Amino acid sequence: MVSSDQQKYKDFFENVCNRTADLMVEWFRVGFVHGVMNTDNMSILGLTIDYGPYSMMDEYNLNFTPNTTDLPGRRYAFGKQAQIANWNLWKLANALQPIINDEKFLENTLNNFGVYFWEAHDKMLCKKFGFDGLKKEDEVFFSNWQGLMQELALDHTLFFNQLERITPETDLHEHFSPVAYAVLNEEKLSRLKEFMEHYQSRLHSNSISKAESLDLMKKTNPKFILRNYLLYQCIEEINAGKTAMLMKLTQALENPYQELFPEFSVKRPSSYDNTAGCSTLSCSS
Repeated sequence: MVSSDQQKYKDFFENVCNRTADLMVEWFRVGFVHGVMNTDNMSILGLTIDYGPYSMMDEYNLNFTPNTTDLPGRRYAFGKQAQIANWNLWKLANALQPIINDEKFLENTLNNFGVYFWEAHDKMLCKKFGFDGLKKEDEVFFSNWQGLMQELALDHTLFFNQLERITPETDLHEHFSPVAYAVLNEEKLSRLKEFMEHYQSRLHSNSISKAESLDLMKKTNPKFILRNYLLYQCIEEINAGKTAMLMKLTQALENPYQELFPEFSVKRPSSYDNTAGCSTLSCSS
């Protein structure tokens, strides 16, 4: 028989796992990378602390980590955040086991974490692409999209912003070159064209209108993210006694789904590629 205290802790642990999975999905949605999400940087509320080496992702890369101390193994890389969160939850389960006293429950809850996360993750991607709901074939579509993003080194945020503006007459090279960190040669353009054809085909199977699809994308895809190079520029200006950029960044942060300042909606300038504090940080930054 399960006591009231045992049930309370069971419910608590399930809620922590679900909230943590939801948080990871939101990070994937906007391209946030914590950088050092070990056990002491995750609270039992399914939240995280210590954002020293965090970064918003520029070019899409599942293996990206902004933390220089994480580079050997990339334990906390963008694409591994759900995995490391699950590992942290296992450690929490070990601590709660004497109170809950039900190993099978804890194992099942932890094993269901991945199922819950991936279902929520794919539903989130559906919204980013303007799909009315998750279909069986979308798993292959999303996998192909990830491969395309990494192969073409496309900016995560700006890619979806451009996707919202695409039409059948759009010149793909002209449209996506400004958001690519690599040269879009003929081979890559061919790959992009093939993907866009699949995307348009998938949109045609929607049960919602084009306007509804676009509205879904605009509500899910931010126009502004606080990129590290922008913070770097802002700090440099503040050190020089200027506060105009700080005011603009604050306003943009308060309205991330509006493009208030087009100058912020550009990919990271190449001059900042290897600048400490812009593309890489240490754990103690």
